[in-house]
Order: sequence, then C-alpha cells, then structure tokens
Amino acid sequence: MPHTVGIGIQDFLELRENHNFYIDKTSFIKEWWESNDSVTLITRPRRFGKTLNMSMVEKFFSVDYAGRGDLFEGLSIWEEEKYRNLQGICPVISLSFANIKETNYQTTRKKICQQLIDLYAKHSYLLGGDLLYETEKEYFKRVNIDMDDADATITLNRLSEYLTRYYGKKPIFLLDEYDTPMQEAYVNGYWNEMVAFTRSLFNSTFKTNPYLGRGIMTGITRVSKESVFSDLNNLEVVTTTSNKYATSFGFTEEEVFAALDACGKGAEKEKVKEWYDGFVFGKHRDIYNPWSILNFLDKGKYIAYWANTSSNSLVGKLIREGDRRIKLTFERLLKGETIKCPIDEQIVYNQLDDNEAAIWSLLVASGYLKVISYENLLLIGDEEPLYELTFTNYEVRRMFYSMVRGWFAKPGAGYNDFLNSLILGDLKAMNYYMQRLTITMFSYFDTGKGKFGDEPERFYHGFVLGLLVDLGRDYIVTSNRESGFGRYDVMLEPKDKRKDAFVLEFKVRDMEDEKSLSDTVEKALAQIEEKQYETDLIAKGIPKERIRKYGFAFEGKNVLIGS
Repeated sequence: MPHTVGIGIQDFLELRENHNFYIDKTSFIKEWWESNDSVTLITRPRRFGKTLNMSMVEKFFSVDYAGRGDLFEGLSIWEEEKYRNLQGICPVISLSFANIKETNYQTTRKKICQQLIDLYAKHSYLLGGDLLYETEKEYFKRVNIDMDDADATITLNRLSEYLTRYYGKKPIFLLDEYDTPMQEAYVNGYWNEMVAFTRSLFNSTFKTNPYLGRGIMTGITRVSKESVFSDLNNLEVVTTTSNKYATSFGFTEEEVFAALDACGKGAEKEKVKEWYDGFVFGKHRDIYNPWSILNFLDKGKYIAYWANTSSNSLVGKLIREGDRRIKLTFERLLKGETIKCPIDEQIVYNQLDDNEAAIWSLLVASGYLKVISYENLLLIGDEEPLYELTFTNYEVRRMFYSMVRGWFAKPGAGYNDFLNSLILGDLKAMNYYMQRLTITMFSYFDTGKGKFGDEPERFYHGFVLGLLVDLGRDYIVTSNRESGFGRYDVMLEPKDKRKDAFVLEFKVRDMEDEKSLSDTVEKALAQIEEKQYETDLIAKGIPKERIRKYGFAFEGKNVLIGS
C-alpha cells in the first residue's frame, strides 16, 4: 500500500496529516453544495464513513481551518478553482451524538447539555466587545449543566445568530449520529422524554432558525416524522434507497479491488466479495463497508469485523423477544432463504414490539438485510409493495449465527448437553437438560415482560433457532411446515441418510383436559401419529424405523419429554 492503513481514524485532519490510506470521497462536498438543500438527513449503517465525511466537510468549510487547502491537495474537490475558493469561508457548528449511549434520560440529557456547554466555551470570544447585548451575555452564561429545557433547546439557534453577526455569514450545522440517543431511549425505556426534548431542539435549530446556513444530519435510521421531525418540512432525506450520495459512503467494488491490487491481495477479490460485499445504496449494488475492508487490508484475515463491532443489542432484543412469526421468519433467513415483506424507511420505534414489518425495516436500515428485488403489488390491489430481503453478506450471517449460539451459551443452560442427549436417544438426560434450559431461558428470552404465560411459543421457537445453528451442519432443521395432514413443530432431517431423523412436537398442558404433564406428552405423541408428520421424511427415503418421535410437554418452567 502507498499509505499506512489507519484503523478507527474518524478525523479528516489526522488522517491526511499522517498520510494514512484514504479513498477519495471529497466529491460529496461538491454534490452536497450544488444540491442547495437547506437541511439534509443522510442515513447509513454504522461504520460507513459518516463521521469521517462530516469531519471532511467541517475541515473544508470551517473558518477555523482557513488556509488548510493542503489537506485537500490531490483530491477531486481541489481540481476546480471555484471550490478552492470556498475552503475555510464559513463558521461551522459541529456536534456528534455518537457516544451518547446512556441507560436513563437524566444522564442522556446531561451529556447533550455538556456538548452544548463545550460549544459555547469554544466561542467564548463572542463575549468580548459589544457584539452581544447584555441580555444575550446573560443567556450565554446561563448555558450550564442544570439549564432548563427552554434554555437548552434554544442554544444552537442563539449561537447561530451570534456567529452570523460576528462573521457576517450564516453557519453550517453538522450533527453526526443524531439517532444514537433515540435507539438507547427505546431500548432502555425513556423514549417519550427523549423525543420531547430532541423534537424541540431540532425544531429550533433546523426549522425556526433564520440564521441557519445549511445543515447535514447523519444517522442509521430515519426516525418517523411524527416522532421527531414533525415540524421539519425543509428536510431532504437521503436513505439507502436514494441515488443521491450513493457512492459517498462506503467503498465501491472498483475502489475495493483497486485497493486489494495495490497491497498485493488481488487474488483475494472473490472471497472478499463473498464476505463483505452486498450493501445496496440506490442503484449501486456492490457497496462494501469500509470498516471490514480497512481491517482486512491491515490484517489480511477473514473476520466479521463490521458485524462484531456494530451495536447489535437492539436487533438481538427484537429477535430474541419477538413473537412466533418473527422467529419463524428469522429461521428462514438463517437457512439462507429470502423473505418478502413491506418495509417503511420511517422507523416508528414504538411499533417495534408489535409490528413485524417495522423490525425488518430497521434491519434493512441498519445494514443487516438487503433488498434483492421489489414487487409493486399496488396495481393488483394490495395495500403495500413487497420487498424481497436476505442477509447482506456472509459476514452478517456469521454474526447472527454467533448471536443465536450466544443465547444458548448462558451459564447453566446445558444446551449442548441437551443436543448430545437428543442425538444419543438418552431420554432421561434429555429431560434433565431440558429442565435446566427452561429455567434459564424462559426468563432470558422475554426479559421482564411476563408474556410467556400467554405466548409460550416464543421460547419454543427460540429453541428451534438454537437447533438450527448447532445442528445445521448435520441436519436440515425445519419448523412449522406441512407434512402429512398437519404442521409439525420441529423436524430434523439427517443429511446422512444412515442417521436417525427426528420429529418434535411441543404442547402446553391444558389444565382442564390433562391431569398431568404425562397426559400432555401422550397427546403430543398421538398428534404426531394421527397427523402422519413422518410422511415427508419417508418420502425422502428415510426408513420409518429410523424416525424418532418426541413429545414435549410444558407447564410454566416445568417440562417433560416422552417418546
């Protein structure tokens, strides 16, 4: 490589001064400037260069970096005299919410206020002379950690007025990772308070602000207009489905292959493509995440770099605590299949608990799923078009496999012991280890919500996901599929036809009709026989005597398995 690959450098100044490897994205400056949009919201998955690009824009326009054209020499933006004359001419107000990941509203608000305090401290020179009226100087001094909402939410509006007066030009606003506190608020239960505060802050900064020059906001998701942006009708929203700025964030295949050639790794192109390609921005289908590519160039090893460093807590929570349909759909994705569903780019966080489409929409926005085709059914009367989705690439699939395996690796869960006893046909051990599983996993799979009494299938289908991950090499694992005269719960078809096959049926004890769990087991086994669930296995050449059938009876955290 002609330059050293620097990992984790998000400051454009540092990257350029240290002569680190850099793929030129300065054409974004020209495209954004010529768009003449008032406020632009750009959504991209994590680790796609949003922060570095925001730093690049700041260093290009900010008066604080006037005369630093050397940072842009040799890059595309420096080829035109018109843009060379724009370098360092505007005041810039830059904020990042990337590190605001608190578990409660009070601490989150304080961290945002601290950033506002730091901004005012940076511009304390405004207090000198007669630029500000006395009442404005008093307000300047009221910007502190304990300021009320009225003062806090108007800070950026006021600061932009002061800077306009001082420089004679309206400032550019840059807000990076605006939605990070939103996601934390949803996960930790303070969504309503967070929305009320940020709505007021954003409105006074980006809407009712006559001193706004232009603004850029970045984030992972487009939070619903009703939640945060209800008053921002001047917002230009650029999502992953937009062609605008499509190649400004992330690396194109041409850029990746050129980098591989430059560092002597040209022979790795196809494998790199399998692991890290797959992101789709607008019409551009071969987009790579920069984090994985830079790490691969630096280390030369195939690892799930991006997936393992992204914040996966929210998606893990949604799948783990999702209902039966969500788990069944996720099972299909784990098996390499595609799903079809409507998606909405406006993420409504308070619908994530109950709206399956909202969950898949979030996974698309976050980069875990990609759209491979689009089916407009409006012409034939359906309410919404359908999108065909699959995991973005091999790296993401590996991440989800590890996530599911991790659910069953909790201390004392005994999951692998259960699988071993299942394969060996040790019914006594199966009962022992399954009882340990239910005690551990019933609480884990539905944290604090107490829904298992009404919907115990959530645990059972979490269990199916675990089977899929750990037995997938030797068995074709399916659930809730038709066979014979009904739908079985779980079927394990051996890839080696000399091995045994399995049919598993789950049942919750009916307190009125069944005197004990033993009765429930017998009812489950009877259903397997009556519905002839073994039909598909026999049709595939597996002898009837090699099909093992088990009934699982559940009552709360108690379980009994019979055969």
